[in-house]
Amino acid sequence: MTALDGKAALVTGGSRGIGAAVALRLAQDGADVALTYHSDVDAAAKVVDGIKALGRRAWSVRADSSDPEAVRAAVAGAAAEFGRLDILVNNAGTGAMGPIGDLSLEDVDRVLAVNVRAPFLAAQAAAGLMAEGGRVIGIGSCMAERVAFPGGSLYAMSKSALTGLTKALARELGPRGINVNLIHPGPIDTDMNPAGGESAAMQSGLTALGRYGQPWEIAATVAHLAGDGGRYITGASIAVDGGFAA
Repeated sequence: MTALDGKAALVTGGSRGIGAAVALRLAQDGADVALTYHSDVDAAAKVVDGIKALGRRAWSVRADSSDPEAVRAAVAGAAAEFGRLDILVNNAGTGAMGPIGDLSLEDVDRVLAVNVRAPFLAAQAAAGLMAEGGRVIGIGSCMAERVAFPGGSLYAMSKSALTGLTKALARELGPRGINVNLIHPGPIDTDMNPAGGESAAMQSGLTALGRYGQPWEIAATVAHLAGDGGRYITGASIAVDGGFAA
């Protein structure tokens, strides 16, 4: 018997990067896993195949996290597909970097819709479906703790908002036995921020360990919080950032 046998999870933005690693790790630990994706159906299908190869049920749905109804429908669809929902991982995110004077109103609206409103709406929908033992896990950013270079005002603001959401939801849902936590990754080697990218040397140099993290290292912490090891952890913001905020 594995740690998450009988559990059902939804990972938003689960077709690539951190989200894909999280989806596969939860399946490895025994959960059935649903995932949302924005546009790359082939990438989503590859993750679904990987989940099924681990002997778990899988389901994917195209959902634009800037669309409130798509967010709510994804949560409801995952619960309907598996007959329950135990774990929500709010991973989908976006960014707009640059001097504050160069950021448009459209940039602001898009980043806040995806990074703040969507996690709130997904948690709101999931909270109505979860039983005791449920887990809501957010994926934030090391830039919510330390903004070490210019141009990150909008992104850092959006990720910082998740700290307040996490603490408040932990208080609200704790009496029902539902835990709510937040992970702040540091620079992680994904297609959006590759370890061989233009700013990689600078970002690596800002960490205490002097390197990028790997998606599986974030997934390992998600798995811990989702399983028995996370039973007494709630309202926490956990840095998995190689010492970026040290």
